[in-house]
Amino acid sequence: NYQRFLGNTRKSIKIIVLTRIQIMVTNISSAKIARPYAEALFAIAKSECSLDAITLDIQNLRNLLKIEALKDYLNNPIIRPSTKREIIKKTISPQVTTQTSKFLMTLIDRNRISFLGPIAERYLELVYELANTKIIEVVSVQPLTAKQRKNLTYPLQIRTNAKEVKLLNTIDSSLIGGFLIKADSKMVDLSIKGQ
Repeated sequence: NYQRFLGNTRKSIKIIVLTRIQIMVTNISSAKIARPYAEALFAIAKSECSLDAITLDIQNLRNLLKIEALKDYLNNPIIRPSTKREIIKKTISPQVTTQTSKFLMTLIDRNRISFLGPIAERYLELVYELANTKIIEVVSVQPLTAKQRKNLTYPLQIRTNAKEVKLLNTIDSSLIGGFLIKADSKMVDLSIKGQ
């Protein structure tokens, strides 16, 4: 029984490791695809002096993508692009700038609408870089309290030489306790799992 248990445990660990590797590869691919689209939208926003309006649109779209039904609909390859265009025109276009609406239509036409989340994240990174604001992801077991956010923000602000730090809190119950801090391409593991 012990040998069977060890064999099953090893298989489980291999599956977990392979799944994490697959997620990392997917994230890297998404980032590569998202970068040029985000940079193009950022260039348009700057050149047309509509950075604030488009940034507000992108922040709102990012929040909309938290609705799983909408995210699943836009990511569904079976739904025709023309149908997606109509939904966007009727629901989202009246609430966003013309530039953002055209950008969404371009993503649909090029079958890149499923990358809207990573594109939005990269676009916001560009905006924050312009404003010397750093986005730092803090992965924790539970949502950070206001006091924890405050205690983390100032030291991170000093460490990154940023005018402002925005904390993006992600929940991961597998950490057991503590947290991970991810900034730029660096990661600091202060979790119990990582010790």
